[in-house]
Amino acid sequence: MKTILLVLLCSILSFGTAFARKGISETEKLAATAKVWGFLKYYHPTVAKGKFDWDRQLLDLLPLVYNAETKEEYSDIIMDWIESLGNIKICKNCQMESRADHFEKNLDLSWFKDSDIFTLSLSEKLQFIERNRYQGKPYYINNGGKNSTLIISNEKSYENFDWTVKSMRILSLIRYWNTIEYYYPHKYLIDTKWDTVLLEMIPKFNDPTSELDFHLAMLELVVKIDDSHGYFSTELINQHFGLRLIPAVFKIIDNKIVLTGFYNKDLAATNDLEVGDIISKIEGITVSEILRENLRYINGSNYSTKLKYAFGKIYPSSSDSVEVKIDRKGITKTRKLARYQRDEFISKPNQKDWEIFQDNIGYINLKGIDGKELMHAFASLENTVGIIIDLRNYPQEFFGNHFKNFLGAKNEVITKVIKPDFKYPGKFIVSDQKATTKVSKYKGKVILLVDEYTQSRAEFTALHIQNGYNVTTVGSQTGGAGGVMIPIEFVGGFQSYFTSSGIFLPDMTPIQRKGLPIDHEVRQSLEGAIESKDEVLDKAVMLVLEK
Repeated sequence: MKTILLVLLCSILSFGTAFARKGISETEKLAATAKVWGFLKYYHPTVAKGKFDWDRQLLDLLPLVYNAETKEEYSDIIMDWIESLGNIKICKNCQMESRADHFEKNLDLSWFKDSDIFTLSLSEKLQFIERNRYQGKPYYINNGGKNSTLIISNEKSYENFDWTVKSMRILSLIRYWNTIEYYYPHKYLIDTKWDTVLLEMIPKFNDPTSELDFHLAMLELVVKIDDSHGYFSTELINQHFGLRLIPAVFKIIDNKIVLTGFYNKDLAATNDLEVGDIISKIEGITVSEILRENLRYINGSNYSTKLKYAFGKIYPSSSDSVEVKIDRKGITKTRKLARYQRDEFISKPNQKDWEIFQDNIGYINLKGIDGKELMHAFASLENTVGIIIDLRNYPQEFFGNHFKNFLGAKNEVITKVIKPDFKYPGKFIVSDQKATTKVSKYKGKVILLVDEYTQSRAEFTALHIQNGYNVTTVGSQTGGAGGVMIPIEFVGGFQSYFTSSGIFLPDMTPIQRKGLPIDHEVRQSLEGAIESKDEVLDKAVMLVLEK
């Protein structure tokens, strides 16, 4: 009996020891290393001031990480590495409690306490560094210009980058991930939790099947930030999807491509294309299937904006023709359409900058107008019963002050803005963007038109217009990226972008992803697009004439 009990006890102890020293996967080790490396980059007093070649530190660490088999081995490696970086002095000025002007939805350092990966001593070491973080001028991040725009600084480009080197691909992923982790103000709005994105992307950066596969992994990572400013392209990606277009402008409505205009009328006639034609299949595949497959490669803060940018990912390969299924007035045909380079299209804008419609309704299109002509338009339209301001485009310049002087300013606080707190990376500081309140010079109704093309500067301009008197907004969801766009580089010099400043309504409703507030939502219908009706403009005219 004693023998049996002894055997059972030994078995239990062996099991407990094995359980305590449970192995961790390669993906788990790399994810944990990515987080520790990024945290130290911005928090450790010696590292954050730029005293180390921080990329080289990671590259030298990776072989040791790969060889670690248990959390104890892994934690010992990380602890030894941290100790080698030098002593950390107690920081008397490092506040830990929340501040009234802090925006804290992005910062989550709870991973410090992940007992499946880190030993208690390592967790405590990381918490100690947070409490005694760097308070000086950061080396890897900065701001500049009159608007204190965020600048990513002192990152190596690696012009001779060899994509086949695994450690360099991992470095590229980890660098990008951590910039977003600490300095993307909209991280909390991302559909997929950013920690989960890291776990999903590590295998794709670790073992791409080809150079194209690696480039598509970078593109997919950028798209994951759900940002209409999240542009990314390379020569390989362009060759894969192709830069050639059919000579028609289109909108995707109800999973169908509807032709709404032409880049070149002569080329459109050559291909027998008409406004209102519906394309339901491309190379035998339905548009909905193509979108489902390629949506992970199309950037956008929201679905409306993704559909806007789909033109670059809707055609397969870079061939100079494409087979499509076209429906015209109930008759369906399968046809071959030629594809052209952009420089073969002749742009001849025929839209007036401003005009007076029937019933004494003014109309201003902000796409091509300049400040001087806008002031002339204001003077000419001052006695109209209403003005329709068309901002379904990207204006040449910021017209907020022009509209404030003409339409007035109801509220002192137009927006709230968040910008990074360099003394507590991951936290942001909230401030008010103010304007002097002012009465309106214009006494008629003002209707502002918006849609998915209202993005960035257009959205910021719209916020100032909406702060004017008697303004009603009509249209559909805007681009949802109202802040300043800045560049961010992958290893190898591959450039991308993201929205670096957070813009909110005075009640802290975000503009990012959600878009502008809209009073009357009107979307172009499939029937309206086929018949070339501007249903948004029609609604605006109706509202002006309403008693």
